[in-house]
Amino acid sequence: MRIAATIVATVLSMVLGTVACTAAPSTTPVSRVAVSGDSLTLDGAPWWPTGLDAYQLATDWSVNRGCGAEVDLDAYFASRPAGSVTRFNAFQQLAVNKFTGRLDFGPLDAVFAAAERHARLVIPVLVGQDGACEDETYKDRDWYRTGWTAQTTGPLSYRDWVATAVSRWGDSQAIAAWEPIGEPEAGVCHDATCGPQLRTCPADAPQVLRDWHDEVGALIRHHDSAHPITAGLLGGDQCGMAGSGYALIADSPYVDFVQYHDYDDSRFLPLRLSQTPKPLVVTELGIHAGSCLPLHERAERIGARLDSYAELGAAGALLWAFVPDPRPDLCTYDIGPDDPVLAIPQMN
Repeated sequence: MRIAATIVATVLSMVLGTVACTAAPSTTPVSRVAVSGDSLTLDGAPWWPTGLDAYQLATDWSVNRGCGAEVDLDAYFASRPAGSVTRFNAFQQLAVNKFTGRLDFGPLDAVFAAAERHARLVIPVLVGQDGACEDETYKDRDWYRTGWTAQTTGPLSYRDWVATAVSRWGDSQAIAAWEPIGEPEAGVCHDATCGPQLRTCPADAPQVLRDWHDEVGALIRHHDSAHPITAGLLGGDQCGMAGSGYALIADSPYVDFVQYHDYDDSRFLPLRLSQTPKPLVVTELGIHAGSCLPLHERAERIGARLDSYAELGAAGALLWAFVPDPRPDLCTYDIGPDDPVLAIPQMN
């Protein structure tokens, strides 16, 4: 799976500080997941995926700066039922050795290897909108237009990171889909922190995001022609998605299925379902529990919400978020290894 082209590209990046990732994988990838109308299939059979967001899977404090707590990968994937999906952060910073500043794929390799050992599926998220666990910088309109091709704080530009990651892991049987970015927006910043109060949304934001998904999607397809690509859209009235913006992005030929992130009691979900014939997966369902709600009551609410998604026509759902160290005395979205939500029928 670790192809020679990726090794060469990595060496070049260390020596030259850049990488020209133009060669497609030497093997032809095969995807277990496919799109069928407004639904998904797994190994050719109808599939309504459920699972967890576990953003921190590639945290390895002995190598990288991490993003959340370390996770026992074999224990985690062994605990998940067959056919379940885990969405996790596959950010460039998690492939950078914090001692040398150079690329070190070990922690991310370990995630894919563990998922493969247990025949489980993952959605790698290649970068986040808000910069969390990387440079902590909000990605503005200019980033979507040109900034994503420029080298910034990491060894590689975002463009070269996408090419490198997809080339390296594109033939993995663990991949359910590639997610280019989590929760994209195309706002214009008016101060150094790009705070939401001083951020504006330009009229061309939907087209900027559509053009970007077209370009990045074509790049992913060049290196992996088999696995689906999903647009990691929040789905509300965020900059670039309000009104018909969501539909414009969803219509990209390089978006196979779209997302909705539900922290608003599904307020926009019926609208988003009506705007695209493609599958829509609720890839983040977050309900607070702990000090503010007993865990068993949250499990009941989540079970009912999953039933409502299926009735509305959504194509699957993932829960935000698994953590190995839940905080029961606080009001959080934490889902620990023994959370009762994992026992509800819809999750098994």
